[in-house]
Amino acid sequence: MSHPSLLLFDLGGVLVENTTFDRLSALTGLAPDGQLKERWLASPSVRALEMGALSPEDFARRFIDEWRLPCDPPGFLGEFESWPTGFYPGAPTLLTRLRRRHRVGCLSNSNVLHWRRFRGFKEDFDVALSSHLLGAVKPDRTCFERALHACGAEAGDVAFFDDSPANVRAATELGWRAFHVEGFAGLKGRLREEGWLP
Repeated sequence: MSHPSLLLFDLGGVLVENTTFDRLSALTGLAPDGQLKERWLASPSVRALEMGALSPEDFARRFIDEWRLPCDPPGFLGEFESWPTGFYPGAPTLLTRLRRRHRVGCLSNSNVLHWRRFRGFKEDFDVALSSHLLGAVKPDRTCFERALHACGAEAGDVAFFDDSPANVRAATELGWRAFHVEGFAGLKGRLREEGWLP
C-alpha cells in the first residue's frame, strides 16, 4: 500500500498525557472507567466548549451544574486547565523524525484554554487542528470533512491515529486509513508495523 502524504494524530492519550478521567474521578467520586469516559464525551457542556460555542467561564458554570461538582467556576477552571500535562516522553523526538519524511498534523477535540497553553502546537506539527477552531467535534462527520479541507488533502492521502474507536470508525467511513492506538507505546508500535517509522 502506498505511503500516506499526511500522518494525522489525535493528541490526548496518543501523544499528550491526559489526566482528565483520573481528575474527574477524584472530583466526582465515580470510577475512572468507560462509563465516565462516555459521560464526558456525551456532555453537552464539553461538546459546546470543544466546538468553540462556549466561553471557558460559561463552560465552567454549566459543567459544575451538570456534574454537580463541589467547586466554584474559577477553582474548577484552574484545575481543568492543568489536565493535559504535556507530551509523553519521546513524543517530540518522534514527531521530528516523522516530519523528515512525512507531512505531520494533529486533529484533536480541544478547547481555547488547552490550545493556548500549548501555543496551538504550531512548532510541533505542519498542520495543527482543534475542534474549537473547526467548529465541530470528532466523531461528527463535519469535523473530519473540515479537517480534510483545512489540510488541503483527499481522504486517501491520510493515515489517522486515535485512541477512540468511535473516532476511528468515523474516519474509516469517510475513506481515511484510520488506526486505533492505545497510548504512545501503541502508536509507535503501529507506525513501525506500517513501515512509517524509520
